[in-house]
Amino acid sequence: MARLTILGGGGFRVPLVHAALLADRGPGRITELVLHDVDSGRLAAVGQVIAERAAGAGPRVTATTDLDAALRGADFVFSAIRVGGLAGRAIDEGVALAEGVLGQETVGAGGVAYGLRTVPVAVDLARRIATVAPDAWVVNFTNPAGLVTEAMAAHLGDRVIGICDSPVGLARRAARALGVDPSAVRLDYAGLNHLGWLRGLYSGGVDLLPRLLADDAALASFEEGRLFGGEWLRALGALPNEYLHYHYFAREALAAARTTETRATEATAADARTGGETRGAQIARQQAAFYAGPSLAAWEEARLARERTYREARDAADLEGGGYEGVALALMRALGGHGPATLILNVRNRATLPALDAEAVVEVPCAVDVSGARPLPVAPLDGHAAGLVTTVKAVERAVLEAATSGSRAAALRAFALHPLVDSVAVARRLLDAYIDRHGPLSYLRGDSTVHP
Repeated sequence: MARLTILGGGGFRVPLVHAALLADRGPGRITELVLHDVDSGRLAAVGQVIAERAAGAGPRVTATTDLDAALRGADFVFSAIRVGGLAGRAIDEGVALAEGVLGQETVGAGGVAYGLRTVPVAVDLARRIATVAPDAWVVNFTNPAGLVTEAMAAHLGDRVIGICDSPVGLARRAARALGVDPSAVRLDYAGLNHLGWLRGLYSGGVDLLPRLLADDAALASFEEGRLFGGEWLRALGALPNEYLHYHYFAREALAAARTTETRATEATAADARTGGETRGAQIARQQAAFYAGPSLAAWEEARLARERTYREARDAADLEGGGYEGVALALMRALGGHGPATLILNVRNRATLPALDAEAVVEVPCAVDVSGARPLPVAPLDGHAAGLVTTVKAVERAVLEAATSGSRAAALRAFALHPLVDSVAVARRLLDAYIDRHGPLSYLRGDSTVHP
């Protein structure tokens, strides 16, 4: 028997995790699922979906707003919280765009703001887990995933592991473009969460990546190939994670974000007449409609509408095989002693990437078994990648300092040092605006050394 607790159990994607558990017939499968959330209404909505789908099958499901009750006896804990909800994400994006910089929720100013309000909550959760469920394996879904995992690792050590489906999806798409089985390749991938590069794709001891980079038709067959273009990919000699588009094409990404914001503003008045909506507005409306009248059918309608927007860049095969939930299930199986696995995960660096210290959380291939996740050897980062990674890690460390000490100076440093924020004056205005708009950031109003 195995017990899984999901923190953020009222989240929209939780039914995807439950569906993966429901389909799991392997040894060591989860027999008890506990959903925890601070919002009882959201818990009830997700519980309705799960109950309709399960029809009495699968793990026994309970829901609670009592954190200690949820954690007690857990073998695995998923951290899947969103501090501030979708409204907070909208503030993150809007404040950044008003200053002419990118505000994506894990990249740029928006990611810094999201981290500053999420880390204090994640640290409190980590401390409570260490007390109530010290033997549980903690799987962190919460964004910014690498930053939050590092914050929790200070209290949980190697028992917290961060996951993301972006590297897995990139490798799968690259392998398909080469006509090889994605499950039969060895990957050389390294970096931070949402800031990594696929530098080698080995089959039969041969690196097939140079062949892929030389083939414009093959590159045009999948998302990252189209996103970055063959010329730039050959210049890099690697396939970047899709989120590096914000760095390599910052001006174009900012222009696209501004266009989206303009359309959203115009759509506010026009929606009632035309039904036109941006993607972000659609997601917010669909989720609100689901929570207002929860059912399996309403959830499926909202989920499929959201996935259809991805199909402009990805074909249907990109949506198969599971995202986060598929990676999480494979991770739990391996940690539970039901066969080793090799997965790209967010773990403490040790000596894997010489450019970073041992405690820095990095995103690299890992060998996973009952003893935990151990980074596998990878090639060192080249000068360009090492420079970008160390700069962004310095930003993350400044966020951690600010969130744990209440230091306004550290928060300002986090914004100002980010590669996508181009002025200390802009950084100062961003910080002030986020403090004004986000109540949980009031701890940064003065330069204090008191924990927020």
